[in-house]
Parts: sequence; structure tokens; C-alpha cells
Amino acid sequence: MRRRHLSVTLVALSALALAACGQASNSASSSSAATSAGATSASASASTDACSKDNLKTLAAGKLTVGTDKPAYPPYFVDDKPSNGQGFESAVAYAVADKLGFAQGDVTWTVVPFDKAFAPGAKDFDFDINQISITDDRKKAVDFSDGYYSVNQAVVALNGSKGAAAKTIADLQALKLGAQVGTTSLDYVTNVVKPAEKPFVFNSTNDAKSALNNKQIDAIVVDLPTAYYITAAEIENSAIVGQFKLDKNSGENFGLVLAKGSALTECVNKAVTALRDSGELQQIQDKWLSEVTKAPYFS
Repeated sequence: MRRRHLSVTLVALSALALAACGQASNSASSSSAATSAGATSASASASTDACSKDNLKTLAAGKLTVGTDKPAYPPYFVDDKPSNGQGFESAVAYAVADKLGFAQGDVTWTVVPFDKAFAPGAKDFDFDINQISITDDRKKAVDFSDGYYSVNQAVVALNGSKGAAAKTIADLQALKLGAQVGTTSLDYVTNVVKPAEKPFVFNSTNDAKSALNNKQIDAIVVDLPTAYYITAAEIENSAIVGQFKLDKNSGENFGLVLAKGSALTECVNKAVTALRDSGELQQIQDKWLSEVTKAPYFS
């Protein structure tokens, strides 16, 4: 009897062991299946995200090509080296790249003259960043991201000069005014100030600054941050005479430039929006443009 009971017990224990193994096997299989399903789901999600790095159609696979002019001026860039991440626009470019999934080492910079960036035709950049204001006319030839910085135009003159005494637009009309070709600064001279003498047009801001410094013209028109840098670090004995007041419907915004119909435009817009909503865009602005304070407005 004892042997029989022992045999029955062994059989029962064996059955329990087999059942336990079966449950463990089923549990492992379920866990493995769940993990596999999760991985498949994540992979499927990435493959359907048009703005994931792997799905972005950039000029060079796995790289992001960013254009800007040379020289690259402060406070937007530092030491004429866009790739160092220093300066407002360099920092913005890398922040957008990061949102698109590109590390700093994946970003390549290329030189693009200011007016060529928004001219019709093929582009050798994925996006360009160079204080380019969004206008309806330019949008006919290229795509723009949403604005990443709202800016006013300002007037710079030498202290004690005829230009420094200007307080109204009427005062400005009597001056010899200069600005860079193709810029909204020149547009303001031509369309807002409407000076009696035809404005002096320069190939670059450097040329305009030289003309002012040599007293060939009375004043130059540039965007406000550039005006502050010119007066603080570049032209001795110069000052910001004033800035132009804009109403809420005519605010001027800098935008990233992309080829017309670029597949990247929507994704770049999402990146700019995310940076604005998170407060990171404002933090970059506060860091690099903190010296830009109020200047008097022309009446």
C-alpha cells in the first residue's frame, strides 16, 4: 500500500510540475508576444511619422544643410562662425535641428548670399536663416516657416550729425539714407520714409556702415538688434536715432527660408511652434538679444 501511495503521489507531483511548466511557457510566450507587438507598434508609429528624422527628405541623407550669408553678423552669429552655436540665429538653427532629430554634428552650414536665399530656383540648403523677413512678395518664390522673431527697423547715425537730430519721418525725408539691397530696411526707406533724395543702396551691411562712418551718407536703416550691435561695438560715436512704429497688422517677422513646395516646410513649422510653446525660443532670445531695449519711435 505504501508503495502504491508513493507511486500515486509521484504521478500527481509530475502532473503538477508539467502544468506549472506549461503555465510558465504560456506566460513567457504571452510576454514575448506583447513585447514584440509593442516594438512593432512603435516601429509602425515611427514609420508613419512624416517628421521623424528617417522620413525627412534632406539634401544629404542623415544630414541637415543650413544656409546663411557671409560675413555672419552679431548678435545673430559670433566670430563669423555659424557652426559654433553662438549667437541668436545659430542657436535657433540648432534648436530647430534638434527638434527634427539632428544632432549638432549632423548639421552642415553653407554660404548663401542674402538675396539669393529667397530668389526663385533650386536651393542648395534645407533651410536658410539670415534675418530674412517674411513678405508676400518673397513667398511667391520660396516657402517660409512661421516667424521666429518679431523685429522693428531702426535708424543709425553719427552723434552730432544731421542724421542724429531726426525725430520724425519728415526729418528723415531730408537725409541721405542708406540700406542693403534686397532688404526690408531698404523697403522702409523707399516706401515709408520716401526721402527727397534717392536712397543709397549697398551690396552689404558692411558697405553701408563704411559709408556712414566715412560721412558719405547721413544715416543707415537696419533691423533693431543689428542697430544696437553697430552702435555698441562697431562704429564709435554712433547712436540709434529711432525706430519705426508698426501696427499689429504690419508686424515684421524673420522666418526660416525653404525651397518652394519643400517637403520639410510643415515639419520645420512644427519645430518652430514646439520651441515657441515650450518657451525655449524666448530663452534663446533673452540670452542673445537681451541688450535690445526700447528706442524712441519716429512720429
